[in-house]
Parts: sequence; C-alpha cells; structure tokens
Amino acid sequence: MHGLGNDYVYVNCFEEKIDDPAQLAKAVSNRHFAIGADGLILIGPSKKADVRMRIFNADGSEAEMCGNGIRCVAKYAYEHKLAQAGKPLSIPGQPPCQASLKIETPRGILTLGLIIDDNDNVQKVCVNMGQPILEAARIPVTIPAKNIIDQPMQFQSHAFLMTCVSMGNPHAVFFRDNIGPAELQKFGPVIEHHSIFPNRVNVHFVKINNSAEFTMGTWERGSGITLACGTGACAAAVAAAITDRCDRQVTAHLPGGDLELYWARDDNCVYMTGPAVEVFHGTWTDK
Repeated sequence: MHGLGNDYVYVNCFEEKIDDPAQLAKAVSNRHFAIGADGLILIGPSKKADVRMRIFNADGSEAEMCGNGIRCVAKYAYEHKLAQAGKPLSIPGQPPCQASLKIETPRGILTLGLIIDDNDNVQKVCVNMGQPILEAARIPVTIPAKNIIDQPMQFQSHAFLMTCVSMGNPHAVFFRDNIGPAELQKFGPVIEHHSIFPNRVNVHFVKINNSAEFTMGTWERGSGITLACGTGACAAAVAAAITDRCDRQVTAHLPGGDLELYWARDDNCVYMTGPAVEVFHGTWTDK
C-alpha cells in the first residue's frame, strides 16, 4: 500500500506471526531483489485501541510514527473488518468523515477519520497527528537551546537555517529554493547521521510557494529519499507557521502528491488529510 508514493509492505498480524520484523523489513524492502518498499508495517491487535501498528524502515530500524503509513493501516483495518469502525468524525479544517478508528502507535493512540466512497472503500483518511514537540531536548537535538528555530548551521561547509520539530519522530526542516533530489542526496545522509541528533533525524528541504502552500522533498531516516513523508509534512507546516512563512492551514506538495494540513489553535494538534491506496497483495515465502 502507499500514501502519496510512500510505500510499505503491510502484514496482517491478526493472522500472521512475525518473529524477526527488522530482518523481514530489510528483506522485503529491497527494490531490486524483493518486493520493494520504504519499509514494513505490522497491523496487529491492541488492548488500548482498535488496532496497533509497528513501523520498520528499509534498514530494519523501528520508527516511532509514519503519517502516510497510518492512513493505509486505517484503510486496511476498515476494509478487512479488523475492527468495528466508530461514529462519524468532524475534524477541524478537514472534510467530514463518515467513520473513525483509533490506532495505537509508539507515539500514542491516534484518532483517524475515514472518508468512504459509495462502494464502502476508504479513499482518504484524516489523522489527528497530535501536538508538535518543539523542545530541543525532547526531539531530541543536543544543541544547547530550548527550541531550534531558524538556527544557523553548517553542513559540509554550506550554511543553512534549521528548524527542528518532533511529531513523535524527529524532523529537521530547511527552507530553501533548491529542494531537488541531488541536494537531498548530498546533504540528507550527512544531516541524518550528524552527532547533534542522537536518534538520527528526518531531513526536509521546503520551498514556500505562498502563505497557503509549500513544496517539499524528503530524506527519511533509515530509508533515504522518499516520495512523501506525512509526519515530515506536518513538521514542515509547523515550522513554516512558527517562522511566519505560512498560515496554519496549508497544502503541502510532495513528489507523490498533496496533503492538506491544519495546525489548530484550540488543541494545538496538527490534522492531516491524504489518500491511502492498496497496490497489490500476495504471499511472501522465505528462500
């Protein structure tokens, strides 16, 4: 399944048992000798919510959260009847949702609204991504400052202004005109593995189009360049708002498509709406 081209292999752990998800993630994610994906997501039972998700990057490392992935988990859980959907949901700044689900993640339990078509298929999902974390120590970033907002930095002798946000996982946002894949390939791995990020970091180059939209490219921690990053788009929206570059309701243009984002004032939560698409299903056998 994919959300804006951010593709993962999903396993129904209501039916399957995975002994070594880190190794399986590396095996199935290989784009040349296997299925090919940005990583692996496990959908399993939860004692606290409707279902539980675990996310493993293509390198086998476990992630805290995936905004594009959780939309696909909601679609799968609803369409495969893994949970009883909740009542319709009204999410601030987002379209009406006909049903809802709660999903347990390493970041906590998130509420999702489902936009369903006439054939009872989920077309889009609205996610309450929770409150952004701006305190450097909690992101974490080891720079001695309370918040990292337009912080002057140098990477490979190039000057940058860096804003750091956590959406349950760490993000470094850089507002600049050149956001192409060559730039991400050059600086992404250097920034991801820099010593100031003890848990590594997701890297985003963002170009502001106007006060209501921006375009971004992403180097994802543990996966490299991806077509979309939901938590990263939320982090970029927060970074754009706190630096007065954009309004709190924006459209993020990613290589894989668009996300609608709204950072609400009343509850301080970021709301994200985007598609979820099933590509194919099959059976994986060890070789």
